[in-house]
Amino acid sequence: MRQAFYTTYTGVRLPLRLVGPLTEAEINNRNTFILATFDGDDRLVTVHKTVYGEVVLGHQYGYHDNGALKRAEITIHDEDEEITVLEFDEAGAPL
Repeated sequence: MRQAFYTTYTGVRLPLRLVGPLTEAEINNRNTFILATFDGDDRLVTVHKTVYGEVVLGHQYGYHDNGALKRAEITIHDEDEEITVLEFDEAGAPL
């Protein structure tokens, strides 16, 4: 597993497409950043968006053996702690 920092993401498809890579030193001067974790196949498995020191959004991804997205769990960290789970077939189409 490896971790990396980013400024933001682009697009609406899952998994998120992260842009604006940051070094660990650069996040010390930022109010908002994304911490991403990648698996051994360099697939995005977790995303944590941090704003003013608090995680406000999280994504967790699972993949089929063929590499297509299998599951996405999206958590909005607020007083309601809203969690949305999406499932995908082996072609990556929503179920």
